[in-house]
Amino acid sequence: MKALLCEHHGPAEELVIRDLPDPDPGPGEVIVAVTAAALNFFDTLIIRGRYQEKPAFPFSPSAECAGTIVAIGEGVTGWEIGERVAAWVGHGAAREKVAVPAEALVRVPDRLDDAQAASLFVTYGTAMHGLIQRAQLKPGERLAILGASGGAGLAAVEIGALLGAHVIACASSPDKLALAREHGAQEEVDYTEQDIRAALRKVTGGRGVDVLYDTVGGELAEPALRSMAWEGRYLVVGFAGGEIPRIPLNLLLLKSCDLRGVYWGEFVKREPAAHRRNMERLLDWAAGSHIRAHIHATLPLERWTEAYALIGDRKAKGKIVLTL
Repeated sequence: MKALLCEHHGPAEELVIRDLPDPDPGPGEVIVAVTAAALNFFDTLIIRGRYQEKPAFPFSPSAECAGTIVAIGEGVTGWEIGERVAAWVGHGAAREKVAVPAEALVRVPDRLDDAQAASLFVTYGTAMHGLIQRAQLKPGERLAILGASGGAGLAAVEIGALLGAHVIACASSPDKLALAREHGAQEEVDYTEQDIRAALRKVTGGRGVDVLYDTVGGELAEPALRSMAWEGRYLVVGFAGGEIPRIPLNLLLLKSCDLRGVYWGEFVKREPAAHRRNMERLLDWAAGSHIRAHIHATLPLERWTEAYALIGDRKAKGKIVLTL
């Protein structure tokens, strides 16, 4: 089988495609023939050794995939060869076949294509966990999303709207804001043209933001925090802006607000039942066209450098998916 491999830390141009033996399923595992492997911002970090998880070499990138079961290991029940499935695997999905623990699988509804199914785990799973388990978002609350046009941001826009929030999209250009509005945002803030603190206070009528979903970090974090409402919840999701901000703790005191981390990968491991409920709900929403992952591009595995460039250069509006 073909596999995209990281054999040492470095830029995407130094990844390679190798022919490897087909995997055999271990106890409790199935083998999935991968048709779609989605990439995320952290895929640009993990290959450079800049992510919190550092897999042993060689490893394949891509944490989420969809495909068909082609082999079943000892002790696996409830699954059949030929079933369409999707899964989050942490890393290793950018290859033609991958071994997956059976407990990590989710069935793909007939009305959902593989690229869509593969794109729902990291970004939509994180948004579900962040907005439901961490923020306890309530209908009518004001939800602001930094980086609202990226894969993570658009997922939060859609889910926030479905949960009944008043969604404020914050992004860096009019076309990105237009995309967020198409996915359910009701207000817009262009933080390259507006002071984000003043803009968020204005669009909330001076009341401030109840929940802030931050995928960007960097220099936007502190002024965004200053726009929080009393007892607001600031969700730390990622640092696409490059720098991890240093937050003055007195701001939390003055607003009586919370700073809450959203570490979806660890949530999956610690609370698998809650994760499965989230994903089943997401797949039902997707099959019913209530949500739809915006896929910026689907590219064959051999064009991985182009895929990585779209993410690294922040040109991707939504998800990038490698097809096999």
